[in-house]
Amino acid sequence: MSARRDDIRNIAIIAHVDHGKTTLVDGLFAQTGAVSRRGEIQECILDRMDQERERGITITAKVCAIDYGGIRVNIIDTPGHADFGGEVERVVRMADGCLLLVDAFEGVMPQTRFVLRKALECGLKPIVVVNKIDKAGCEPASAVDAVFDLMVELGAEDWQLDFPVLYGSGRDRYMNSEPNARSGDLLPLLDAVLAQVPGPPVEADAPLRLQVSNIEHSDFVGRIAVGRIYAGEVATGQSVVVVTDSSATPRRGRVLEVRRPLGLGDEAVERASAGDVVRITGIADIGISDTICDPEHPAALPAIPIDEPTIRMTFGVTSSPLAGQEGKPLQSRDLKARLERECARNVAMRIASTERPDVYEVSGRGLLHLSVLIETMRREGLELQVGSPTVIYHEDERGHRLEPIELASVDVPEEFASKVMNLMLERRAVLSAMEPRSGHQHLTFTIPSRCTFGLRTALLTATQGEAIYHAIFHAYEPYRGDVPRRSVGAMISKCAGEAVGFALFNLQDRGTLFIGPGAPLYEGLIVGEHAKEEDIIVNPTREKKLTNMRNAAGADEAIKLTPPRLMTLEEALEYIGDDELVEVTPKNIRMRKALLDATARKRAGR
Repeated sequence: MSARRDDIRNIAIIAHVDHGKTTLVDGLFAQTGAVSRRGEIQECILDRMDQERERGITITAKVCAIDYGGIRVNIIDTPGHADFGGEVERVVRMADGCLLLVDAFEGVMPQTRFVLRKALECGLKPIVVVNKIDKAGCEPASAVDAVFDLMVELGAEDWQLDFPVLYGSGRDRYMNSEPNARSGDLLPLLDAVLAQVPGPPVEADAPLRLQVSNIEHSDFVGRIAVGRIYAGEVATGQSVVVVTDSSATPRRGRVLEVRRPLGLGDEAVERASAGDVVRITGIADIGISDTICDPEHPAALPAIPIDEPTIRMTFGVTSSPLAGQEGKPLQSRDLKARLERECARNVAMRIASTERPDVYEVSGRGLLHLSVLIETMRREGLELQVGSPTVIYHEDERGHRLEPIELASVDVPEEFASKVMNLMLERRAVLSAMEPRSGHQHLTFTIPSRCTFGLRTALLTATQGEAIYHAIFHAYEPYRGDVPRRSVGAMISKCAGEAVGFALFNLQDRGTLFIGPGAPLYEGLIVGEHAKEEDIIVNPTREKKLTNMRNAAGADEAIKLTPPRLMTLEEALEYIGDDELVEVTPKNIRMRKALLDATARKRAGR
């Protein structure tokens, strides 16, 4: 018979990007003494990956623990970006309640909708936390009303709509039930968790059932299964079976070690029981959504549903003439093994073979989802080349083409609102809402996913860097018509060598350069953007001819080069066309033609 544990709470923190989720957790750790160290506590302690700190987002879900009032509070930090929704979908199932963090100024945003929908579908009890109430021009009451309206729209139950609300500032580390209070600490938040979130339902006397929600990897012990125990107990050295689904044959294994969250890390324990979130080592072929069971009672829990990918691109073995000079070029089997290892952990990602043995098609939930993988491989010292992103189309029952549509929001000063409207409408966007906010306009659109490539850069250019853009997958809808991807051509190097300042000086009037003097070159490398529509072949290695004519003093020094436009990985992926590739090495991001030889490109064009 099912009961509830009173000595534990499992709670997820969900929020839109940059609404202060990680900063709030920092404050909870500091005020409860969960982290003991000299000096000030490190900021963003849950952002352990370098990319998380650099991008200011949560990419992978993490579990940490705080002991408060004699009760263990397991805090599950979830990604706020929809591209990492595969993480959200898995880990919210380990929780019994959620802290929904909302910025008092921005209110409900697209990714608030996404993570909240996942939490409500899992039957979590929400506690609404209105953060950043010290921000000028904020409207906490309006933020709460918007959350209520959104919950109604998402089909929340009556008991979920009766949510408690706390107001405060994670940065200044105070929370209160009154919106006008500006002092105190964060402990009222933990009090609300203990009072409002129920303990986990458990079947203590039933056979073991533990569902794997995440996979970590260690060079010493291999795969580490992270999941919640729903029934029974698991102990170090215990024999178990792993069941994938009701039709699969159980696989035998033995638990090497059981670990429970403790602070930011974990601790080894002899045994853990129903309601605990644990890490299990020793089972080599374990996968996400698998159920670890008692050998005498194998029974799979329902599989964790994962939304399908919407974007795909090719990952290939580098064929660059510079291969091996800046990193480790992958062989075909090494690339496949690395991608398969990623897909085993990242279940929202897919890998498929192509007609070429050294090229694989990788699908994900968005461009950021895939670019994080590319950047991770790059930081591992690997070299590879990737193709342009394309959307994944579906068909309805009548054979009509359906495309992924995103719900996008743009916050922009009022004087730039018309420019944003024109830019979005050119890309087949449809305006769904317009809301004034303290001198800004909050614009909401639905827009085809394929039309968002390069959109963020275009918005920043049109608004002098003032636009704030967010988007989330909305639905598959009928195809909205063709849109030109890029209206300008490329300047393509005709030969190998090093770029020369004199040659670049003469080229910069023809467009925007992507390289500077001394950059290594090869035939087919894209060195700049041509101001006209067609591609042109140029020679960036051409030096000034020597003559016996005396030049005016200082003539050579008069050459002034405009600084090159340096592309980030995401910008390069958004920029390239279907016949182009991005070459990724630990030191550089380069764009090139898929066919390096100019004659071969002409033949393919015909």
